Amino acid sequence: MSFYNEYLRYKNFNFDKFFENITPSDILRIINEYKINEYDFLALLSPEAENYLEDMAQKAHRLTVQNFGKTILLYTPMYLANYCVNRCSYCGFNIENKIKRKKLTFKEIEEEAKAISSTGLRHILILTGESRKETPVSYIIDAVKILRKYFDSISIEIYPLNEDEYRQVIEAGVDGLTIYQEVYDEEIYDKVHIAGPKKNYKFRLNAPERACRAQIRNINIGALLGLNDWRKEAFMTGLHAKYLQDKYSDVEVSISLPRIRPHIGVFEEIYPVNDKNLVQIMLALRLFLPRVGITISTRENQNLRDNLIPLGVTKMSAGVSTEVGGHTSKTKSDGQFEISDKRSVKEIKEAILKKGYQPVFKDWMHI
Repeated sequence: MSFYNEYLRYKNFNFDKFFENITPSDILRIINEYKINEYDFLALLSPEAENYLEDMAQKAHRLTVQNFGKTILLYTPMYLANYCVNRCSYCGFNIENKIKRKKLTFKEIEEEAKAISSTGLRHILILTGESRKETPVSYIIDAVKILRKYFDSISIEIYPLNEDEYRQVIEAGVDGLTIYQEVYDEEIYDKVHIAGPKKNYKFRLNAPERACRAQIRNINIGALLGLNDWRKEAFMTGLHAKYLQDKYSDVEVSISLPRIRPHIGVFEEIYPVNDKNLVQIMLALRLFLPRVGITISTRENQNLRDNLIPLGVTKMSAGVSTEVGGHTSKTKSDGQFEISDKRSVKEIKEAILKKGYQPVFKDWMHI
């Protein structure tokens, strides 16, 4: 049994017919429920629910404060390498893109770590492209051992590992995994992943569960919004998070809501996801999963990020660069995508305080 079995239950589901039958009274009833089911969640993603975002926002705010307090955890990504063997049509790291490729030496990793930790951040997310040749698991482990000197929490956003490999990186000091399915629709997934190991849909889909079995502390999943109808993708993301929460109750589960950003290369088959749509996704997720973390990255602009804080956000990136060695390196590489919110850690900290929330730099440490 894996989440793929859950996916199959809804693979041929008639979403349009379901949405046509949703009434205003349905939405109001769901908002007032103590606990909602998956069909209620889907109803909150419907066109009809767009008329009740204010009611949803008030409840989402209450649930978030009840479960997380008025706090926002801060972290930043650190790109170790941008070598990749995949041909993914939406990604700047695509092997066919003519970009400057770079991989940090261990000395450069330490320099990056010092620069980032000097801002006060104690949570780091390390990223690579998908190249086991250039960035093998042994390289990741050695990098983690260096980073442990500077950070209390280290998460990885790299290629999917097998269960034993997850155990190895966890033993080295990794406590979090971020991995996006990108798109849950299996046919679209096959289309946008033209070639490379990432084309294996099930191996990627089951990666969070392999990490859970290896006793990871937290998991962060998501879909890249824009590759498919956002209502369908948000629904599957919510179901995936619930599946992980129910099956692995000792693991903290979070969801990211990344929208496609400009990048090197051309990808035009984008399903539009506007700001109102993004808000609706976040609110529906909060009402469905009151204890799930919600992450908003610097893909979004600063005004939107600031205004989303009271609506359910629990984690935000700050002081971001998507270039390899982007915090210290003098030899620049090309970033994975263009960021929108370019504020420093200090500026984002001040913005959070202005909203009446507490920025959190550390909420975990290895014993």
